[in-house]
Amino acid sequence: MATLYTKAESNNYKTLVLITCFLLFIIGLGWLFSYLLQSSIILWISVILSILTSFGSYWYSDKIVLSMSKAKLVEKKDNPELYNLVENLCITAGLPLPKIYIINESQPNAFATGRDKNHAVIVVTRGLLEKLNRVELEGVISHELSHIKNKDILLGTIVVVLVGTIAIASDFFLRISFFRGERENSENSSGLIMLTIGILAAILAPIAATLLRLSISRKREFLADASGALLTRYPEGLASALEKISNDQTPMSVAKNSTAHLFIASPFKGKQSKNWLTKLFMTHPPVEERIKALRQMKI
Repeated sequence: MATLYTKAESNNYKTLVLITCFLLFIIGLGWLFSYLLQSSIILWISVILSILTSFGSYWYSDKIVLSMSKAKLVEKKDNPELYNLVENLCITAGLPLPKIYIINESQPNAFATGRDKNHAVIVVTRGLLEKLNRVELEGVISHELSHIKNKDILLGTIVVVLVGTIAIASDFFLRISFFRGERENSENSSGLIMLTIGILAAILAPIAATLLRLSISRKREFLADASGALLTRYPEGLASALEKISNDQTPMSVAKNSTAHLFIASPFKGKQSKNWLTKLFMTHPPVEERIKALRQMKI
């Protein structure tokens, strides 16, 4: 159980390492393509892009995610029962009250975002409020508050922007290498070599970044489940909520691959399988494993 309390501080370190690695990764990718294409302009573009994106992801990643999810701010007067529930749990957790947003989707789901506990946001879908009872809703909100307290939210939200930037940059470099490689291939064999290296680098970069994003997400969920159950002192509430959420096959129109890892459960329904390759690319641990772990907790 010691990890429930030590994991939070390690996320500060992980966020710093992630941003630093991103800077080096984009600059390294830019250097590779500038070398292959013999153009220093590409390297300078990479340096500027990595710096702007890193700082921008820290300050604006939560706003980008909220915009992508079409989440709308809800005031206390609009839903006093939800606000009272969140307020009570925040008092227990020793957290300031986060802003609350609602996504107008009938699929039950939720996520938390923001750069720290003083700038945190909890997002719930309309379906979550309609389909879960109060105890189950408390379990979900406690899970999201645990993400805030464990300092997962900045790490998870920044990953959305950084992985997306790597994908865009890779696509840009791929198009350039293909164009230049085709042009030079008619003159010598170096064009074909350059084209092959460029294609491999551009394809593997976003795959590696995606695997990193998914690995971070899966580890975060088990910790937030345990922390949330400790907050409510009733693991069955969250376990029952996860059962309802996973069994509900309602699609979500705003679900995107880049933000799926933020939700308490995958927003993509009917697309989960048990083979090892699919598990490698899953945004969340199997819900059966999470429910089993919760029901085995001794509180």
